[in-house]
Amino acid sequence: MEKSKPDLELGSPGESSLGLLPTEPPARPAWSSKAQYILAQVGFSVGLGNVWRFPYLCHQNGGGAFLLLYLLLLFVIGIPLFFLELAAGQSIRQGSIGVWKHISPRLAGIGFASCVVCSFVALYYNVIIAWSLFYLGHSFHSPTTYFWYREALDVSDSISDGGGLDLTLTGCLLGAWSLVCVAMIRGIKSSGKVLYFSSLFPYVVLLCFLIRGLLLDGAADGIRVMFTPKVWRQAATQVFFALGLGFGSIIAYSSYNPRGNDCHCDALLVAAINFLTSVLATLVVFAVLGFRANILTQTCVVRNTEQLSWLLGNKSIPGLELSLGNLSEFSPSTYSAWYQGIPAGLGMKLKEYGIIECRVEEEMNKGVEGTGLAFIAFTETMTLFPASPFWSVLFFFMLLNLGLSTMLGNMQGILTPLMDNFAPLRRRRTLFTVLSCTLGFLLGLVFVQHSGSYFVAMFDDYSATLPLVAVVACEAVAVAWVYGAERFLSDIEDMLGWRPWKLYSYMWRYGSVLAMLCLLLASLVNLCLGHPTYQAWDRAEAAKTKLPYPPWAMATLVSLIVVAVLPIPALYLCQLLREWLARRGGCPSLEGTLPVANKEEEEEEESPADPELPANGYLPVKTEDPPEGGEEARATLLGGSN
Repeated sequence: MEKSKPDLELGSPGESSLGLLPTEPPARPAWSSKAQYILAQVGFSVGLGNVWRFPYLCHQNGGGAFLLLYLLLLFVIGIPLFFLELAAGQSIRQGSIGVWKHISPRLAGIGFASCVVCSFVALYYNVIIAWSLFYLGHSFHSPTTYFWYREALDVSDSISDGGGLDLTLTGCLLGAWSLVCVAMIRGIKSSGKVLYFSSLFPYVVLLCFLIRGLLLDGAADGIRVMFTPKVWRQAATQVFFALGLGFGSIIAYSSYNPRGNDCHCDALLVAAINFLTSVLATLVVFAVLGFRANILTQTCVVRNTEQLSWLLGNKSIPGLELSLGNLSEFSPSTYSAWYQGIPAGLGMKLKEYGIIECRVEEEMNKGVEGTGLAFIAFTETMTLFPASPFWSVLFFFMLLNLGLSTMLGNMQGILTPLMDNFAPLRRRRTLFTVLSCTLGFLLGLVFVQHSGSYFVAMFDDYSATLPLVAVVACEAVAVAWVYGAERFLSDIEDMLGWRPWKLYSYMWRYGSVLAMLCLLLASLVNLCLGHPTYQAWDRAEAAKTKLPYPPWAMATLVSLIVVAVLPIPALYLCQLLREWLARRGGCPSLEGTLPVANKEEEEEEESPADPELPANGYLPVKTEDPPEGGEEARATLLGGSN
C-alpha cells in the first residue's frame, strides 16, 4: 500500500492516516474458503426484502421499467459504494469503527453510528424470524388477513394500546435469538458453516415455487402485470438498501480476507447475484399472486353476476339491459369489457348495490406490501395449492433461512467492530456474544406485545432509513474528500496489483455523494411534510385502517433517528476538543481512547475461521501478509505461488 512519504505527512492528529495499510498489520483470523466468504456476503445482502420489498416496488413503481432503472443505478451508485466498503475493510482489516478511525480519528463516529443502526435493525428483524417460526407450527386459515391480525399477532386497535405480552410470540422470539446465539457463539467459525445452508436453501425453494407457480392458472397474468411500464420511484433507495450499505457488516466480513483478494470481482459478483435473486423472487411472487388474483377475479364476477340476475328479475334499476346471453357464462374479460362500456350514471347505480368492476390488476394490488405480502397474500394463495401444508412449511422455512443469514450479518456488524477496538470484549468473545443476544431478546419484548407489529413497522420505516443514508454519505465523503479518491485507488492498486477504473474516482467524489445527499433530503422532506401513519387493525370492523402516530410515538421515532446519527457529530467534536487540549498539553487524542490489541492479545484471540482446515489461500494471512504484486498475490489465493 501507499508508503509514508514526507510530502504526505499531515500535521494535525485529526487528519487522515498516511495510507490505508498499517506498517505492521495485526494478525487476523481469515475465512476458511472463498466460497464461505461469498456466501456470507450474499446471505447478508439477500434477505427478506428481496422477497417482499423488491417485488412490491417493482409492481408499484414501473414494472419492467423499474428493473431497467434499478440495474442502471446499481452500476452507477450501488456497486461503487459496495466496492468502497469491501476495499476499505480488506485493506485496513478492521471493523467499521477501526476503519474510519484509521482514515481519520475525527471520523470514528461513522463506525459507532453503523453499530447503533445495526442494533436497531437486529431488534425488530429477529421478530420477523419469530413470526416465521410461529407460522411453521400452525395450519393456515382463511381469510388469512384475519388470522394474521387476530390469531398470529392478536393485535391491538392502536399503537397506544400495548395489551401485554403475547406469550406464544415471546417463545418464538426466544427461539429466534437462541438460533442467532448458537450460530454466532464462535464467530465466523460457527456462523460460516450455518451460512452454507441458510444462504443456498432459499434458492432451491424459490426455484421450486417458480416451477409450480408457472403451472398455475393466471400466472401469465401476474407476470404481465409485473412488466407493465408505469411511473418509477424509489429505485435509488432500493439499490441503496439491497446491498446492505452502511451497516458495517460488509466491512466486517471483508476484513477477514487476505489483502490480495480481488475485492473488485467480489463486488461485481455479489451485486449480480443480489439483482438476479431479486428478479427470481419477483417472478415467483407475481406468478403465484397472478394465480390468486385470477381466482379472486372469477369469484368477483360470479358474485356480481348473481346480483345482476336478481336486479334484472326485480327490475330494480331502470335501463339495465343485458344482451350477452347467460350471465353464468361471463368470463372475467367479458365482464370487464361489458362493465367499462356501461354509461357512467348506470355505473354509479350499480355500485350502490355492490356491483363493481372485477380486474386482475386491482386484485394484484391488494395485500402485496411489506409483511402483508408474505404473511397474508402469499399464505392465502398457498391454501389454494394441492398439498398446501407442504408448500407453506417450505415457504416459511425459506423465510427463516433468509432472515437468519441476514441477521448473522447484522450481528457481525455489531460484534466485530466492538471487539476489534475494545480488548476486554475480544478476550471474552463468547460471553459478550451471549450477553448481546440476551439483551436483544429482552429489548425485543416490546415487539411481541399485542401492539408489537406497529413498533416493527415504525422501526422498519424510520430507525434505519435516514441514519443509513447519513452514514453512507459520510463514508463517501471520508474516502473521496478526506482521504482522497486517487490515494484510495492507489492503495487498492498496491493491494491488488492493478488500478481500478477511473470511473470509481468520479463516482465516489461526485455521483455517490450527490445521490446520498438527494436521498437524505428527500427522506427529511417526506418526514417533515407528511405526518407519519401506520396500518392498524380495527377489531370492531375486522378491517385494516390507517392511523397517525400519536405524539409520544412521534417523539420515539425522532429519538431513534437522532440517537443513530448522533455519534457522527458528537465524536467529531469530541476529537476536535481533544486535539485542542492536546496542543495545550491537557489531553491525549481519541486514538488513545479506542484500544488496539497488541500482538500477544491477537495471537490469543479465538479465530472465527476454521483453523483445522489445510492452507487454502486464506489461512496464511492469520500470521503474515500475502506477497505484494499482482500475479503473486493472485497465486496465493489459489493455495500458493507457482
